[in-house]
Amino acid sequence: MSMEYVHAAILLHKAGKPVNEENLTNVLTAAGVTADPVRVKALVASLAEVNIDEALKAATTFAPVAAAPAATPAPTAEAKPAGEEKKKKEEEEKKKEEAAIEGLGALFG
Repeated sequence: MSMEYVHAAILLHKAGKPVNEENLTNVLTAAGVTADPVRVKALVASLAEVNIDEALKAATTFAPVAAAPAATPAPTAEAKPAGEEKKKKEEEEKKKEEAAIEGLGALFG
């Protein structure tokens, strides 16, 4: 199912309108999407037994929360160049990979 269809259904729900074939088609058309009647019918049928409010609450509890961009601190005399930090991170990742491979080897060794 295309996300446009799901978003249209959520928009209708949030607006307090019934999520039915006619309303869903109207929202999609207003958004410039050519509504496929088969997809519209399938979505409406699949949402008939779903409590959309509960589904949205469940989705937001599992979705990662986008963090606000952190303020960049002013560079200090002790600040490491970006290249050194990147190199250090790459070394740490390599060590983690090696440890993981050793762990897998123990399973089959």
